[in-house]
Amino acid sequence: MFGFMRQAAPALPVADAVQQVADGEMTLIDIRDHAELASSGKARGALHIPMMRLADMADPRHPDFHPDLKQDKPIALYCASGARSNMAAGMLRRMGYTDVHNLGGLAHWMAAGGPIERG
Repeated sequence: MFGFMRQAAPALPVADAVQQVADGEMTLIDIRDHAELASSGKARGALHIPMMRLADMADPRHPDFHPDLKQDKPIALYCASGARSNMAAGMLRRMGYTDVHNLGGLAHWMAAGGPIERG
């Protein structure tokens, strides 16, 4: 009866992402703008790629492509609350990145024991 409904993939627990980032198994991207980053710091090990630059920096054909972004390596994103990172995750999937996770906001990272760096 419900065969037409697609089952959503289970969300990656943020604590698992914290460990995978620490182990170098996952790329973490902070997509907040510069002012947000300056006021709160960022997750340790995260690349700072603001949302407005993500499409260019994730495109291997673009001169501003970030070499740390690999389509065959898991990627997790976060913003302030999770809304923008959800949109960014969809954008990356449409660009061919397959293992992409929205972690929500920086507070979710911190609540899961993820370290923060400033400066």
